[in-house]
Amino acid sequence: MPEKAKIHYIHPVPEPKPAEEYDPFFEATMQFEKAANFLDLDPWIYQRLKYPERELTVHFPITMDDGRVEVFSGFRVQHSTVRGPAKGGIRFSPNASLSECKALATWMTWKCAVLDLPFGGGKGAVICDPLRMSENELRKLTKEYTLAIRDIIGPYKDVPAPDMFTNAQTMAWIADAYSQACGYLEPAVVTGKPVHLGGSQGRAMATGLGLYFVLEEALKYLGMNLQGRTVAILGFGNVGSSIAKLVHKAGCRIIAVTDIFGGIYSEKGIDPFELEKQVKQTGSVVNFPGTEPVDNESLIALDCDILIPAATEGQIHKGKASQVKARIVLEGANGPTTNEADRILVEKGVLVCPDILANAGGVTVSYLEWVQDLQRYFFTEEEVVDKLEKKMKRAFHEVIDIMEKNKLPMREAAYVLAVGRVAESLKALGRAA
Repeated sequence: MPEKAKIHYIHPVPEPKPAEEYDPFFEATMQFEKAANFLDLDPWIYQRLKYPERELTVHFPITMDDGRVEVFSGFRVQHSTVRGPAKGGIRFSPNASLSECKALATWMTWKCAVLDLPFGGGKGAVICDPLRMSENELRKLTKEYTLAIRDIIGPYKDVPAPDMFTNAQTMAWIADAYSQACGYLEPAVVTGKPVHLGGSQGRAMATGLGLYFVLEEALKYLGMNLQGRTVAILGFGNVGSSIAKLVHKAGCRIIAVTDIFGGIYSEKGIDPFELEKQVKQTGSVVNFPGTEPVDNESLIALDCDILIPAATEGQIHKGKASQVKARIVLEGANGPTTNEADRILVEKGVLVCPDILANAGGVTVSYLEWVQDLQRYFFTEEEVVDKLEKKMKRAFHEVIDIMEKNKLPMREAAYVLAVGRVAESLKALGRAA
């Protein structure tokens, strides 16, 4: 008889973090409460929007390539479905947690509302180390996770998308697992798919393009030109590399870039197109010719015009905020600046373009992809980019209007706009507890 597969149990949920450690959901709640107090929300609306509507934790086994059976844990959080289906990415990470998913789902609610998209916020994750897994193992993981959360996702319920260590291929696997249970192909269940499976033109660069459009307007607002500006970018994944190429082509000088393995610095400037070639070959920005090493903490404190945190949450904290020399912080990541750091930056006169506005290009084009899939009618790349530019710039100026009218920091103005829209929708529906 064949030997039985050995089961390797993975602790399903990480141990609670010490109180002093960064808690993304606490940060997200504090941001919401500032806007809620400003708007003087009815108590029932305040309580309804403070907490996620649904939190799902799942556990499922996968047979690994070497015959071991590992048990993985995953999450799917739906913060709000008041204005439409929940919308948000799925990430594969050894550091994934329920608190992180709750925060990211919450931020997605406000992001969709800032752009006036008919979505609420959702987020999913699986605790795993994708860098140590084969494509076959990742395929199995994705499909089992999809089946585990299948009852709460769907084109009119919850529409996932790519995130950290997931991509178009991951979305294709999710679409397939969901569709097999339906008995027909349903491309609208996820966005960020390959174009030949119902994905949208322009999706790959969407978040970067959205950042670029916001940056253009922010510089105009400050009376600054884009040409010749110095830029430091924390993170060189899809978002970081996309905005790097766009600002480089516009005449900016990128002086520093980091990724999860390290970072590089060059006062003369870094060509992101050449850097991307190296990353494809070696998997990292480290040791790029003509540069010297730099870490995240040092990058944040560099003398530059534009700082773009495009990695993970909590990178700009109170210990480093006072050292920021940039005139503009353009948030490519979700929640990269803590509340304490945000207050310090505002006092320093730094214009912080908040995540729920600045990096909303991805979800905006995801919305356009969803619309195209539902209709089975597709736009050209030019049409997608044009629609994206109009929505991003309109949202920017709506936030600026609230900021100037009420003398608020830009982040707080964005939250007032977002929370106000969701609260009005909830009030009109009359969904009192």
